This record gives sequence, C-alpha cells and structure tokens, in this order.
Amino acid sequence: MSTRSQVFSSRWGMLVAMLGMAIGTGNIWRFPRVAASNGGGEFLVAWAVFLLLWSIPLLVLEFGMAKATRRGSVGSFVKMLGPKFAWMGAWVAWVATAILFYYTVVMGWTIRFFIATLTGEVPSPASVPAQFWDAFNSTPQAVFFHGLAMAMGLFVVSKGVRGIEKAAKILIPSLVILVVVLAIKAVTMPGAADGLAFLFNPDFSELGNAKVWIEALTQNAWDTGAGWGLVLSYAIYMRSKEDTSLNAFVIGFGNNSMSLLAGIMVLCTIFSVMPEAANEIVGAGNEGLTFIWVPQLFAQIPGGQFFMALFFLALVFAAWSSLVAMIELSVRVLMDLGLARKPAIAAVGTVGFLLGIPSALKIGIFQNQDWVWGVGLMLSGFFFAFAVLKYGVTKWRKSFVDTPDSDLRVGRWWDWAMRFVAVEAVVLLGWWLWEASRGKDFGETWKLMSSYNVGTVVIQFAIVGCVLFAANRWLARRAQAAGDG
Repeated sequence: MSTRSQVFSSRWGMLVAMLGMAIGTGNIWRFPRVAASNGGGEFLVAWAVFLLLWSIPLLVLEFGMAKATRRGSVGSFVKMLGPKFAWMGAWVAWVATAILFYYTVVMGWTIRFFIATLTGEVPSPASVPAQFWDAFNSTPQAVFFHGLAMAMGLFVVSKGVRGIEKAAKILIPSLVILVVVLAIKAVTMPGAADGLAFLFNPDFSELGNAKVWIEALTQNAWDTGAGWGLVLSYAIYMRSKEDTSLNAFVIGFGNNSMSLLAGIMVLCTIFSVMPEAANEIVGAGNEGLTFIWVPQLFAQIPGGQFFMALFFLALVFAAWSSLVAMIELSVRVLMDLGLARKPAIAAVGTVGFLLGIPSALKIGIFQNQDWVWGVGLMLSGFFFAFAVLKYGVTKWRKSFVDTPDSDLRVGRWWDWAMRFVAVEAVVLLGWWLWEASRGKDFGETWKLMSSYNVGTVVIQFAIVGCVLFAANRWLARRAQAAGDG
C-alpha cells in the first residue's frame, strides 16, 4: 500500500498520535527531577523560552519536510538537499533507533512495576527502598519485560497508520486522565502548597545561571521529540491540505502541559510526604526517583497502593505511545530503502530486541547508551537546522510552511529561530561534552562503556558517522529508487 493511500482519518487522530509520540517517560520521570534540581520556578521560565526557540521551530520544520517529501529522514534529506546528504538523514534515523533499543527496556521496567503494585510486591513493608529495584533490573527478568514491551509496540505498528491512530485515541486520553487524577490528589494533600510555591515562584536572580538555561534547553530537546525525526515519520501520513505550524504549536504546548502536570504531581507529593528528604529524592536520578522513591512516597498516603498503580500505568501508556513512534520511524526508513512494510517491521523487532538485551542485563550499558545517544540528539537537531539553512530558510518557509492552506503563518521569526537552533545545538553538544570531561584523568575520559564521559561519545559517534558516510552513495541510491517507485 502506498504512503499516499495511508493517511490519518482526521486532524484529531493525527494530533493524538503526535502527542503520543511526544509525551513519554521523559515528561513524567525526568521533568520533575530536572525542574527541582534547577530551582523550580526559574527553570520553568527558561524552559518556556526554549519551547519557542527550539521545540516548536523544529516541530514546524519536521511537519513541513514530511508534507513536502512524503519520505522518512533519509529520503527527505536526499530530496531536499541532494544525494550527498543521505548520511545526515541516516544519522537522524540511527540516533532515534539507538534510543529505541534501550527505550523498550524502560517500558519493560514500567510494566513490571505496574504488575508489582497490583500484586503488592511494591512497596514491601519489610524491604529497604531499593530492594525490589535492585533485585529486578539487570536480570533475565528485565530481558523478558523488554521483549514484552517490544512485542506491544510491534503489534500497534503492524496495524498501519490507522492502527497507530486507534491506539493513540485510547492511550493518550487515558494517560491525560491518569495524570490529572494524580495531580489533583497531589495538590489536595497537606503541605502541597510548598511544592506549588517551589515550582511556580521563580527566583529571577538565578536566571543569570547558565546551567539553568542549558538544562531547560536539554529538557525541551529530550521530551518534545523535536529534532528526533519522529514527527517527520508520522507527518508523512498527514492529509495533503493539513496545516503544519498550528499542529506544531498544539503538540509543543500539549506536551509541555503534561510535563507541568507531572511536575505538580511528583513535587507536591514529595513536599507533602517527605519534605525533609526532597533533595535526596530529586537527586536520585531518573531511575532512582521513579522506581525507588515513588513507591515509598505513595506508601505513606491514604489509598497509596491504588494511586501508585495509576502512576505506573500512566508510565506504561506514556512509554508505549512513544515506543510506537520510534518503531514506525525505523520501519519507515527501511521502507524508504526499498524494503516492504512487513519485512521491515520484522527486521526492526528482531534487531531491536537483540540489541536491547545488553541494556536490559546491565544498568551500566543502559546508562551509557542513554548518555551517548541523548547527546546524539543535539547533532540530529543541528542537521535538521542545517538542511533548512542550506536550502534557504526564507524560501523553505514560504514553500512548505506558510502555504495557502495554513491556518497559522509563522512569519519571519521562524527564520531567525532556525538560525538560533543551529547555534543552540552546537552549544548543547559542547556543554555536555565539556561537563563530562571535568574532573577526569585522561584514561577515565576515554573508557569506552563508561556511563558518563567524553570518550565513549566521541568513539561511538565516530564509528557510526564513518559507517554512514561510507554508505552514503548506497543510501542515496536506494532512497531515490524507492521514492521513484
């Protein structure tokens, strides 16, 4: 079946699918921790600024590129820039696919903890907070749930774009309801006002702290899906006269609204139940906050087991909807290289399961891959910005964004925003590598599978970059042949 015969049935169907792509575990487990670690209110100010200066400009770009080319990232870069740039589109596809390999592990964790809340295994009254987590992660049991998560994602993708749309119409409204219920519960608990004050009262003097801005930009890059190529993969199936810019704004603001609700939910609960341990909790990292401290927090509130089950069910839905988008991106790229859809799905599922096993069996490998390809997203965002700037940013906007069927025209501010995105991507990349190099000797810096250093990023980037650059001619030829077909 051709791409043109597969379209979302309505704008609502497309938007919920896109929101499912954008709203993931990064909204629910990463945002509250990063916001709390960077001052709360002042972080929100910087985070809102970068929604308009990073996320939405890139979302607009991906919508427009998909509408113009009707191809995945490799085919889009070839069609927009020429065959010499196929490797850039392949980099975008690879980074999102590399994240897929360990994201199924995360979803597997959420499934296991949801089941554990139903059976009463979490929290165990006699256990120390980390006991269940330590006994589960990095074990064959984690591999099983990684496989289950992959199977759930493949099932939805196998049903085509209409299957993705139907799943999103169930998952996203359900996710919103769950998070709203949990947020309402959180704000009605004693002491919750302190959490709200912390989150929404900025200390404007702290806006001179560069780290607050870097963390806010990074959060936008990691939790909206902008610059990943995911929107590009879904927007291939948008109707021919569908708007681009209005949809991008809806997705950007919708995604960040869910992050805010998650922040309210988690921080109000912390300030109500364990205000004296707030610093320890938010400093525990993504896994520590979610899988060690959240069960302890819910254990101390009335009806805690029920609300904890809702929390982990929300995480399952968030992870599932995002995982579907990652699988679809990988499948779309293989289709653009000439593979039929069913074999492409089988290939992504098989390779994804096998390459995810190391992250499931060893938390250190998971942390390494999360670090390396999280940084890789900065380079993906730069390549998207480069593509538009090379094409001619004003010409690109007038041709593919501010079209006669647009409900909302973005105007010239978008041209300058895209130039700024290119600068932001370089600054982010440099900042995180510099941070990873501080306080380390030379040998430690170049330890390949370290969870956090410069060498592992440089080496893995170099290997993938060389392979893709060497394969550029083959990639371009296959993408052009598939497009012509």
